[in-house]
Amino acid sequence: MIVIGQAEVAARLDYPRCIGLMREAMTALSQGRTRQLLRSILDLDHDNAFGVMPGALDEGAFGAKLISVRPGNFALGRPSHQGLIVLFDPDDGAPVCVIDATEVTAIRTAAASAAATDALARPDARRLAILGYGEQAWRHACAMPHVRDIEDMRVWGRSPERAAAFAARVERELGRPCRAAASVGEAVGAADVICTTTAAAEPILFSADVAGGTHLNVVGSSRAGPAEIDVALVARARFFADHRDGVLAQGAELLNAKAAGLVGDDHVLGEIGQVMDSSLAGRRGADEVTIYKSLGSIVQDLACGWDLFRRAQAEGFGVETPL
Repeated sequence: MIVIGQAEVAARLDYPRCIGLMREAMTALSQGRTRQLLRSILDLDHDNAFGVMPGALDEGAFGAKLISVRPGNFALGRPSHQGLIVLFDPDDGAPVCVIDATEVTAIRTAAASAAATDALARPDARRLAILGYGEQAWRHACAMPHVRDIEDMRVWGRSPERAAAFAARVERELGRPCRAAASVGEAVGAADVICTTTAAAEPILFSADVAGGTHLNVVGSSRAGPAEIDVALVARARFFADHRDGVLAQGAELLNAKAAGLVGDDHVLGEIGQVMDSSLAGRRGADEVTIYKSLGSIVQDLACGWDLFRRAQAEGFGVETPL
């Protein structure tokens, strides 16, 4: 058994590599070369949850992610998502690797959004708006410049002080101009790409705020219930899922728009992997609004996990331990 901790994941899984892994994983998912069940989520007290996500890659490798979700951890300076990825040998079925899921989840979520942005955003997109200032907001700020030349970044959050601190961190660590916006409308009004990464229970972003030609990565809600964007924006956009079955069952924004009678299941045009392999048209014109709805797929975690495991075997990192 090889154990790969958070520090090793952070050191070995950079954004360019992870973005490439996400393209491969999402394409394989859409081509039917992978297998996964809908995630199982067990609700706990105080808005906490425990999730189980099993799946298999096309080469036969399989495993699962076990993840605890505690939104209150953010205020304590701790990760909201913590857990393990467990990998099993495809030949004899033995467990062979355990990987810290906190770091993998953090980078792969943003890397998948970056890959989707590359597939759907206008080629000349330069202005980025991020709603939220938590872990995923930071990861998206790091990831987006790898697929577009971001010249201007704006961030909004409920605490002006934390939004200002986030903007200062972007300028200090990423070397890109960033400004804290006083309102959602101010943040997104001139944006070419919007990333929603909040824990909002009710919509904070409305269709009237979003200009034509914008691409959105809708990330913050990963289950039925909490929704970050309004039903009019869903209905207006060309809407793509990371995993169609998952979004039809658990994508809160789509479910709300269906309940309002504005869209049907066919509003999910398909999966982002179909756009990536050119079997489905993505953006068709400069004025279209496009949405990538991210719930997160286990094949994303497994693609990262198996890449790390194979490299650990070859390069000798991680800790070997008997069961």
